[in-house]
Amino acid sequence: MVGGALLGVPAGADTSSDPLAAALPAAGASKPADPLPADASAKAQPPAMAKAPAAVPDKGWTFFGSLRVRVEDQNFFPTPKANGAYTFLAETLRLGVMRQTKSIDYLFELEAPGLFNLPTKAVAPAPQGQLGHGATYRAVNGSKVASVFLKQGYVRLKQFSGANDSLKLGRFEFSDGQETVSPDPALNWIKQNRIGQRLLGPFGYTMVTRSFDGIQFVSNTPKANYTLLGVLPTRGAFDLDGWDSLPDIKVVYFSGTVPHARKNSASDARLFFLYYEDGRGAVVKTDNRPAAARGMDHAAIRIQTYGGHYARVMNAGSGKADVMLWGAGQVGTWGLQNHGAYSVAAEAGYQFPSAGWKPWLRFGYHLASGDGNPNNNQHGTFFPVLPTARVYARYPFFGDTNLQDIFGQLIVKPTNRLTLRGDVHSLRLADNNDLWYSGGGAFNNSSFGYSGRPSGGKGDLATLVDLSADYQLSKSTAITLYGAYANGGGVVANSFTSRDSIFGYAEVNFKF
Repeated sequence: MVGGALLGVPAGADTSSDPLAAALPAAGASKPADPLPADASAKAQPPAMAKAPAAVPDKGWTFFGSLRVRVEDQNFFPTPKANGAYTFLAETLRLGVMRQTKSIDYLFELEAPGLFNLPTKAVAPAPQGQLGHGATYRAVNGSKVASVFLKQGYVRLKQFSGANDSLKLGRFEFSDGQETVSPDPALNWIKQNRIGQRLLGPFGYTMVTRSFDGIQFVSNTPKANYTLLGVLPTRGAFDLDGWDSLPDIKVVYFSGTVPHARKNSASDARLFFLYYEDGRGAVVKTDNRPAAARGMDHAAIRIQTYGGHYARVMNAGSGKADVMLWGAGQVGTWGLQNHGAYSVAAEAGYQFPSAGWKPWLRFGYHLASGDGNPNNNQHGTFFPVLPTARVYARYPFFGDTNLQDIFGQLIVKPTNRLTLRGDVHSLRLADNNDLWYSGGGAFNNSSFGYSGRPSGGKGDLATLVDLSADYQLSKSTAITLYGAYANGGGVVANSFTSRDSIFGYAEVNFKF
């Protein structure tokens, strides 16, 4: 197993948000041993593949739960007309029951998020707008501080059309790019943190999160996994009312994934198709057209995205090397405009297993297209659809579109329980004539889901430096500390008088 001796967190650490999925065995291999901890934003269910799961004795209903408590401190490019410096407390309690039988799995889970001491003066006049996530929570929810809703509720029919097939019906979480689990822990970390949730994800960083209502069909063969998804996203993310789905937004996703594992290497390749339709005609689209033109455009967004990824980890000299390629192209209509856009990412890394703290050094480049002309009836800004934005923007003041990101990353493990990660990002707009975007997709029927600030014809967005520490206190308790500093460039200066911004949080996760 490649990398197994290099990477590690305490035994029992779990990156699954779906206990039933986590209980199923992976393709022809044991559960990956000692993976690096995934960021909370990247945690998602790893469906089983290839081999049919062994018969499960019916043990009746089992209770499970988790509690996440976080203190966030924000200083969002200070502006004299609003207070972008604030601290607030947030929590998410999730309680559920599940049952596994030979032919059917059942899972029902409630979620109770809470938001306390949100800022009251952190929304500035345009173009500054909402100053950080605390401001967004307040703007969406007003004085409401807590709620309870159905987070997941589904049945999974096993051996649906064959020994290795299953059909899931109901409300559940889904993350694109994580359809399979590798026996290699480093490859799984790359899939969770650098591939998964670029287009579809549960928005795991926000306290309300996101689910999907619909169906998911999974077919496994000895060599590949095929996944078909037809869903409506739920309300949530920043909106405490997570009960409803969004019927005007329709998503169809299909992927074919081929994992491969040998003694000295492991790889994962996927091709995918995603159809996205947003028929919320009353919601004004966010793009670089004049406000009057956008306000008159009530036509639906219909976008087809085609893409794929390839990732590999292999022995190289005395250590381990890794490469990752991801790309997607889009066609369709953006309301009254034609749509054509693209996004590509290329990354490489090397792990030093014999050195102290076992460093893993990685570098990467990402480009998501922007729109150069707001008046030509052609929309060229890449649309990330419904991602978990913070996986790729750990300080999420920017989004994964109209963006050029060149980064370096270092991960070390001083002890088996402690993992440190530091990133440096050079951020530029892909097109100076487009907007500075942020957001993570639709979350209710009144907000588009992405916001945009004018670039002023500038391209230099910011330099971002951040550091995180993940400590596994026990099998059921994990602690995360995160801090980031952003030095804004000309794009930030076009909207803010201060170019310096600081963001940090402390979080505790309990599972029971």
